[in-house]
Amino acid sequence: MNTTQTKLGTLQYGILLLTAATGVIHLFLATLDLPAPNRVMFALNGIGYFALVIGLYFLPQLAGRRKMVRLLLMAYTAVTILGWVVLNGDFTDPLGLITKLIEIVLIILLVMEHRAQPA
Repeated sequence: MNTTQTKLGTLQYGILLLTAATGVIHLFLATLDLPAPNRVMFALNGIGYFALVIGLYFLPQLAGRRKMVRLLLMAYTAVTILGWVVLNGDFTDPLGLITKLIEIVLIILLVMEHRAQPA
């Protein structure tokens, strides 16, 4: 990938798919009958995932800052995982565990992409 155009390969499609999956899951959770602060938190988290992945691959204005956007998406995902552990941490919740697995794999793919990029 150069800084003006993003060439999407298998790795990038994997990142897009996993980011979309966790974004959709969080937006879905925002529709459930939960306390208002939880719904807002889930909605903002889902929107944040979509905003960051759009910034990473589809906004030419951020082409020169893709490395920074990728690092932000990694950090955002890590904070989401940490937040779940601290605020919920229900290791018997299948959807929570699946979502965290998606997010862990997402971080791994982002690290792989980050290492493959020139300095």
